[in-house]
Amino acid sequence: MTGFKTWVSAARLRTLPLSISGIIVGTTIAVHQGYFSIVIFSLALGTTLGLQILSNFANDYGDGVKGTDNEDRVGPPRALQSGMITEKEMKQGIVVTAILTLFMAMLLIYSAFGQEHFWYAIIFFILGVSAIVAAIKYTIGTNAYGYRGLGDVFVFIFFGLVAVLGTYFLYAREIYWIAILPAIAIGMLSAGVLNLNNMRDRISDEKSGKITLVVKMGAKRAKNYHYSLILGAIFSLVIFSVLMSKELNNFIYILAFIPLVLHLKRVVQNEDPQKLDPELKILALTTFAIASLFGIV
Repeated sequence: MTGFKTWVSAARLRTLPLSISGIIVGTTIAVHQGYFSIVIFSLALGTTLGLQILSNFANDYGDGVKGTDNEDRVGPPRALQSGMITEKEMKQGIVVTAILTLFMAMLLIYSAFGQEHFWYAIIFFILGVSAIVAAIKYTIGTNAYGYRGLGDVFVFIFFGLVAVLGTYFLYAREIYWIAILPAIAIGMLSAGVLNLNNMRDRISDEKSGKITLVVKMGAKRAKNYHYSLILGAIFSLVIFSVLMSKELNNFIYILAFIPLVLHLKRVVQNEDPQKLDPELKILALTTFAIASLFGIV
């Protein structure tokens, strides 16, 4: 049997803070509007972490069996590629994680809506199943959308719009449309992390037939796209705060823009995309820091 530490490594813990950033921001907005439930918050975190781990397992498996993870790949070793986990074991891990995540999502839906809001529960159940399918289909199967340049779209939708707006709805049972601005920001920053990953792997992805958005655009346009994601996220957050904040300390999260600007400078100066790997962690943790500071005030 594969050891616990190997599964922890395959779960890619460094990706988890980014995944819960939308939950934190959605909860923060709800709290400011007078809504909160520790049960909903805990289950939302658990469900999102489950989705991210499921996505990581599926990505490891899909890229592994397709040969995308090979000797040309840069970054931490993958479990399937390195032989630490077999194909059969990874399949089992995906199934178990999917079941646990769906169970967690159902608990979350029941806690939020009970039996009184049946149609809300149905809508969120469909969203939950869709998120699980999206996590699996990113790289698995002949029609994996991550191989057709659609990964950025799904990341933006599920880790941005659905995470922030959906979390708020779980508390309040209503849509708070102004929250679409921070939802867009978190979605853009999350897509930025994926874009960095694809910029780093552009050459090996192209060789193995993984047609990401970066492969489609080319190196120069991928950089310009990255700048627009980061600057668009900053703009969306600032506009939201200008419209909604009443005190100066509501802008404290702007301190986390400093590493964002430094990150952009390093990307601008970078001539070797394979050296972008450290920037993934920096951007992911900076996004988490923005979400956390956004939640403190």
